[in-house]
Amino acid sequence: MSANLDAATTSQPSGNTPEAGPPGGRGLVAKLAAIVVGLTAAITLMLCAFGLPSANGGPRHAPLGVSGPESAVAAVQKQLPGDDWEVTAYDNSRDLVRAVEERDAAGGLAFDEDGLTVYTATAGGQMISNAISGLGTALAGQQHVSATVHDVVPFPKDDPRGTGLASAALPMIFGGMLPAIALLQFFPGHANLRTRLAGVVAFALAGGAAVTAVLQFGIGTLDGNYWVTSLGLGLGMAALAVPFLGLESLLGYAGFGVGSVVMMFLGNPLSGLTTGPYWLPDGWSTLGQLLPPGASGSLLRANAFYDGTGAGGPALVLGLWTLAGVALMYAADRRRNGKAGSKAGDTPAV
Repeated sequence: MSANLDAATTSQPSGNTPEAGPPGGRGLVAKLAAIVVGLTAAITLMLCAFGLPSANGGPRHAPLGVSGPESAVAAVQKQLPGDDWEVTAYDNSRDLVRAVEERDAAGGLAFDEDGLTVYTATAGGQMISNAISGLGTALAGQQHVSATVHDVVPFPKDDPRGTGLASAALPMIFGGMLPAIALLQFFPGHANLRTRLAGVVAFALAGGAAVTAVLQFGIGTLDGNYWVTSLGLGLGMAALAVPFLGLESLLGYAGFGVGSVVMMFLGNPLSGLTTGPYWLPDGWSTLGQLLPPGASGSLLRANAFYDGTGAGGPALVLGLWTLAGVALMYAADRRRNGKAGSKAGDTPAV
């Protein structure tokens, strides 16, 4: 018996036994490959989301007012492509200026015997204003007349290019994400739904007031009623934060992640905050204005530069997003209570 064991032992080569590889080696490679592919797709998606709207930007059905002799108005209407400009004739330059002030026109061209006056609204959109200025200069050159540019709705003198408005895009979005993340961490669990909602509302009011103060009194970008503007910004932050809380309450952190991706990759680049809504491709602008970042930017422009003209639409969009978030939280509350009730009903009485 011992001889057989010795023979079996000595028959195994002592120095040539192959070492076993790490357990799950193929699974590790597959997991690593999936992570690399996922990150590459995320970067590509981010580039497309931020790059394509800018690369394909240009006037898209931008309302342009024209006044002057019928021949000049007809020539402009015939020359400009309908997909880029929607030309409306006005009786005189006063009506044209009023249309720009009331946001019925993004700008205008007024022909008279002295030449051509180009009316722009830089605060309504820097890119579209530049396009209207260039268009007026080109038309004046064709007709061998002089062109004078008049900015009807400019940015304040302290920030004539509106750089502060452009820098407000990310703070507005993170103003909706960060409070939701903080409240979920400090007040976890189903029992704190109402506490989180109250915290978001309080932060939205405080955050809107703080951001407006910096933009209006610190940088000098905004020029309007401070309290109205701050309430509008607060509504925009609530329209982001409350749906985030609702998605997490109903679907967990996966729902929060989906909402964050949508707002960062779609809401931010399609907001039109720096360019104005008439500069984005067809369909993209409409989608951007239906998302909280775009609606919040439009409400900010309306309150800060146009005395509230055009504020109703974006305010309605933001209000509906806020109510949708509350509805998600209510649905999560009902589902949890229903599960708790069914478990209590299944427990046998002692």
